[in-house]
Amino acid sequence: MSSILLAAAAAVPPTPEWSPKVALIISISCLVAVLLSFRIEKPKVGPKMPGLPLSVPAFVAAMAFGHVIGVAIVLGLTNIGSI
Repeated sequence: MSSILLAAAAAVPPTPEWSPKVALIISISCLVAVLLSFRIEKPKVGPKMPGLPLSVPAFVAAMAFGHVIGVAIVLGLTNIGSI
């Protein structure tokens, strides 16, 4: 079992250190995800977010989706050498 983990650890590409550039990429992807969440069919079902015309579940889902997309963008840019 440990030999499989060691083989997998050797194949993991290097990831970038946390920087303002990485934070900006993830923040922009989260903002885009929140803006896209206004297009869902029923964004106001459930408890409402103060200050936003979204429900709490829609906001949490948009933030989670934004982070997943942001991490994918950061890893992709790291693999092609842009970051």
